[in-house]
Amino acid sequence: MFEVEKANNVDTWRIYLSGEIHTDWRDQVEVAAVEAALPVSFSAPVTNHEYCDDCGVEILGSEPKKFWHDHKGAQLNAIRTRTLIEKSDIVIVRFGEKYKQWNAAFDAGLAAALGKPLIVMHQPEHAHALKEVDAAALAVVETPEQIVDILRYVIRGELDVGRQSAAE
Repeated sequence: MFEVEKANNVDTWRIYLSGEIHTDWRDQVEVAAVEAALPVSFSAPVTNHEYCDDCGVEILGSEPKKFWHDHKGAQLNAIRTRTLIEKSDIVIVRFGEKYKQWNAAFDAGLAAALGKPLIVMHQPEHAHALKEVDAAALAVVETPEQIVDILRYVIRGELDVGRQSAAE
């Protein structure tokens, strides 16, 4: 999946989709990228909340204290997250509307520390709370469509002028 492939003599860009898991924003980005015929492949954390929480104890054995239960799961999830972020060309982090997503902030920080181009998506009302994360990002957006517009531009140097004109 992560081998760099050639598509019309253009490298396939590896995009890591991090953050909020309660909406279909990842599907929206992936579908729009396919429709735009962008040479991209996507990866993401495990988005099944129960699996993320319980993977450590399911694989390594139960723990009497919740801290160690969560710690085991976090460590296993970190194997996937770190590996996929390190292999990515661009990291996109979505902050949702109602949950405090500390893991998303951590992923954004890791991406920034690794020098990965970072795109952050959140609603305007979260701008103040996320100002430091936004400052580390190369782009801050509100919609999946804006993400795909950025990918189209940075990969191909194209703007979707027809769509932009219709929106104005």
